[in-house]
Amino acid sequence: MSDLPQLVDAELSLQERVATLTLNRDDVRNALTGTALIDDIETTIQWVNRTPEVGVLILTGAGRAFSAGGNIKDMQQRSGDFGGDVHQVQQQYREGIQRIPLAMHQAEVPLIAAINGPAIGAGFDLACMCDIRIASANAVMGETFVNLGIIPGDGGAWFLQRLIGYQRAAELTFSGRVIDAEEALAMGIVLAVEMPEALLSRAREMAAGFAAKPPQALRHTKRLMKLAQRQELPDFLEHCAMVQGICHNTADHLEAVNAFVEKRKPEFKGV
Repeated sequence: MSDLPQLVDAELSLQERVATLTLNRDDVRNALTGTALIDDIETTIQWVNRTPEVGVLILTGAGRAFSAGGNIKDMQQRSGDFGGDVHQVQQQYREGIQRIPLAMHQAEVPLIAAINGPAIGAGFDLACMCDIRIASANAVMGETFVNLGIIPGDGGAWFLQRLIGYQRAAELTFSGRVIDAEEALAMGIVLAVEMPEALLSRAREMAAGFAAKPPQALRHTKRLMKLAQRQELPDFLEHCAMVQGICHNTADHLEAVNAFVEKRKPEFKGV
């Protein structure tokens, strides 16, 4: 296994095939801009993709917030990622915050967001980029860009409507309102709501269940789930047939079948 990457503003751990990335800039409520968190997230996804020992990645925040999104003080001062003329800001978005959705979209393992506190603007979008979201009972979230006279420049409008449908996404995006965890649950934004002290243990329990599956099949399934969003059915079925041929010829498939027949726990080796 490759060593854990060196991160600046986040912490990364790996235990029993479950990696956990914790955003660690509580001083700015884990803002994604004006920190090294963009680099840290991109670096982590790249590491996950090339590390077969990782089965699942959990994203969460340290301190008060999951992520407050963009740094409001930088917006006020028109500095950092938000400074310069139209073309400069455009390029800064391309080279900055937009690296997150591109990286997250390429992740080859299931991603679980453990939303420990407010997830606002780009922080909310980061959670929506994950496959599954579990929220703390005290979490709030919102697609709040319009309140500041801007748009979801990180691709939030692409992710949110695919998650909950156009109409619900439009209402949240046009109003910029902040919702609590229970409303997010009712909308289907989060899968479950947990008490704060139980949030990470619930996320790790779910992640461990995913990570216990045959490693190659799990990654193939994640890729197929993403591919299905953009491919026509006949082309998709053809691709599925090819991937299924690969899976049927793995040692883990035979081990899974034998363990099922023999009523024992399988031992997968990732081959």
